Amino acid sequence: MKNTDAWRIKAILTGSAGNLVEWYDWYIYTTFSLYFAPVFFPKGSYTAQLLNTAAIFAVGFLMRPIGGWMFGRIADQKGRKAAMTLSVLLMSLGSVLIACTPSYNSIGVAAPALLLIARLLQGLSVGGEYGTSATYLSEVATASRRGFFSSFQYVTLIGGQLTALGVQMLLQRVFLTSEQLHSWGWRIPFVIGALLAFVALYLRTHMQESGSFEQHKSSKNKGSVKALFQQYPRAAFTVVGLTMGGTLAFYTYTTYMQKFLVNTVHLTIERATTITFFVMLIYAFLQPLFGWLSDIYGRKPLLIGFGVLGTALTVPILTAISQTTSEWAAFGLILGALVIVSGYTSINAVVKAEMFPAEVRALGVGFPYAITVALFGGTAEPIALYFKKIGHEPWFYWYVTVCIFISLLVYITARDTKQTSYLDKDFTEPSA
Repeated sequence: MKNTDAWRIKAILTGSAGNLVEWYDWYIYTTFSLYFAPVFFPKGSYTAQLLNTAAIFAVGFLMRPIGGWMFGRIADQKGRKAAMTLSVLLMSLGSVLIACTPSYNSIGVAAPALLLIARLLQGLSVGGEYGTSATYLSEVATASRRGFFSSFQYVTLIGGQLTALGVQMLLQRVFLTSEQLHSWGWRIPFVIGALLAFVALYLRTHMQESGSFEQHKSSKNKGSVKALFQQYPRAAFTVVGLTMGGTLAFYTYTTYMQKFLVNTVHLTIERATTITFFVMLIYAFLQPLFGWLSDIYGRKPLLIGFGVLGTALTVPILTAISQTTSEWAAFGLILGALVIVSGYTSINAVVKAEMFPAEVRALGVGFPYAITVALFGGTAEPIALYFKKIGHEPWFYWYVTVCIFISLLVYITARDTKQTSYLDKDFTEPSA
């Protein structure tokens, strides 16, 4: 195969499309929890109902380290393609289960129990998806445009959220009434997610394997956790530090923000959905821009920029959003926050991939990342809602700030991976 951009773009589009479907399935839970929270948890205040669904959202994150470990090993031992195909199957199974689970009034505590099982399956799936897709997209990109091409992982991750919000807007405004959505209409997006998984499955069974994996598939210690932490402990723990603040900020301004606009700013669900959708649309287009900048100026300046601005402005931004009465002001403030967060999200995948050799790359990227996201990203909503419930909502703003500051210290002391990339040592075309 000739060394042209044609196959590279095809490989990136193929990998990214499946990634979008997986993240759509993951995010429709939090997007539609505003509607189905009373179905599974009928007693208590609205905040308490949201807290219960957020808790199950967080428990789903506890499976992500297991998924990062399991799928990382599969990707390093059997190939990126095998791991990415299996992960999308698990995600679709979780969506089918949520779509078919009866209400609490019909089967009692079995309803939230089945909801929990479904999220555990999806947590396992998405825990493996990040590391394998980040590794794959980084490996098929050229050295000079690696930041740009790998940024499409977050384009499709955000695209999954946008698709979920788009489906919600269509159901809200065109097809269903509010009563129908609360009663049974919230099940529709989960059915759509299960059907889309078949499309993703087809794409992934026909995708090209990474050339870096093929080049190193006979290496010893492939996908070994022992080898990862014995030979690359600094890199593994650096992944934890650089992820902490970024993942918490990301989940604060994306998945939690819709609830924040409803529960704190007191906008309607429809208004909150519209604001979130258009903010996220612009945010998606920012990722390739920031990725391109990292190819020119390096990864480290972008990470430090996020760390400095995030530390200085998180409390003022969240306080201003909570006190605003203008939808346009809320829109501008959230967008400004996500411009800052783009310094992390656009390049975090390639930074991690550049820190590990091919034989432990998917495991090294996915496993420590999944642990960190489980501890900080998955708990963002329940912690924020808990602080609100006890009357100290601003404590959450300071919590986010402290985590970003800790990550900033890591950014300052870490090397710029663009200059020391392991990917440069094994770069090759994907195999047919």
